[in-house]
Amino acid sequence: MRQILSRAGLCLLCLAFTPLFPCAAEQPNFLLIFTDDHGYGDVSTYHASDARTPHIDSLAADGMLFTAMRANCTVCSPSRAALLTGRYADRVGVPGVIRTHAENSWGYFNPAVPTLADELKRVGYHTAIIGKWHLGLESPNTPNERGFDFFHGFLGDMMDSYTDHLRHGENYMRRNQEPIEPTGHATDLFSDWAADYLRERGLQQGKPFFLYLAYNAPHFPIEPPAAWLEQVRKRSPHLEEKRARNVAFVEHLDAGIGRVLAALKQHGLSDKTLVVFTSDNGGSLSHAQNNDPWRDGKQSHYDGGLRVPFLARWPGRIEPESRCDYAGLNFDLFPTFLELAGVPLAKDLDAVSLTPLLQGQSLPRKRDLYFTRREGGPAYGGSSYEAIIRGDWKLLRNNPFSPYELYNLKDDPQETRNLAGSQRKIVNELLTALRLQIQRGGETPWQPPAR
Repeated sequence: MRQILSRAGLCLLCLAFTPLFPCAAEQPNFLLIFTDDHGYGDVSTYHASDARTPHIDSLAADGMLFTAMRANCTVCSPSRAALLTGRYADRVGVPGVIRTHAENSWGYFNPAVPTLADELKRVGYHTAIIGKWHLGLESPNTPNERGFDFFHGFLGDMMDSYTDHLRHGENYMRRNQEPIEPTGHATDLFSDWAADYLRERGLQQGKPFFLYLAYNAPHFPIEPPAAWLEQVRKRSPHLEEKRARNVAFVEHLDAGIGRVLAALKQHGLSDKTLVVFTSDNGGSLSHAQNNDPWRDGKQSHYDGGLRVPFLARWPGRIEPESRCDYAGLNFDLFPTFLELAGVPLAKDLDAVSLTPLLQGQSLPRKRDLYFTRREGGPAYGGSSYEAIIRGDWKLLRNNPFSPYELYNLKDDPQETRNLAGSQRKIVNELLTALRLQIQRGGETPWQPPAR
């Protein structure tokens, strides 16, 4: 029996398909492409967009497009901590952004928790991160100390400029532990370094690899190369300058991803590699990024801040042009990769493996989806604010001092009708669930130990 999914269906079902679970000798490679502040509407496979992303779109054409995935947080560090541990970010010490200045840093990545790289190394994988780390600047939380055999990229949060690669005037570019001073646009550097890494892996076909390619783009400052901006201006002269710059920035990023995918094919690795593309949170509206059709953007618990593009390709294993509407979270990749690599899963994970979906099966939608962020400044005061989704209901607030809002996502996906006043029973049930999550997160310190 074989049923192939249409673009309007749920998830592919193909019982006659090649078994998805490889034996130990067939462990797949993993290439995880993780962009920064990349809006759902800035990937053109989702709907008509003034931004053209043919290389990202090709992953949907050749694989599976997920339509309802969310990031684990509305900002960078917590999403990355959750992604690499399969646990909610506050449970691993990262409820907020880890910054270069201690007085404005709101997390400490718990060094006792194994990362995805740690777990894959145990079963023979070569592990690498190219690009943005953003989970610590010093020991014990540098990439080589957290499971990665190879690091070539940027330790910090955002760059002051994509061409000088500094943050607050300091150099955080590294090759493993060594400071480096490369020249060129950071997006080009990361793409070229990833292509170089894949060439090396192609020469060592017997050893599987995990490459975590984490771009800074399209996080502000919005700095497309001049030629890319001119190309967009000529093609779309009606675009406002801020939007034109962002479109060019995204299209330049897409071209870099295209070079990486080409290297994967050139070195004979495509058929053996599960490629996943997604982002750490929604786009920044103040920088003209596009999260359509969802409300709001980065920093917000409305879905514009949480819904992210999510695409998976694995030739011969995932049906081309398939589509899935499962409502999961980015950190579900943690148990997915481990399961496919043959690694037993820890019992305390919050994440759920997506492997059944890739196999053409389904997953129950019974778990709550929990979101939290802690932040400083007068708008947040060092406190946290949370959201929770249970079934069709979503309870949220967007700063620690506002009342909670309640939305029915099935009837009101754009979150325009606040039902908190008329659905007090549901509000109270979700508040109870939130308190339990907050208590669990509170067991883990989120500041480094005193020295």
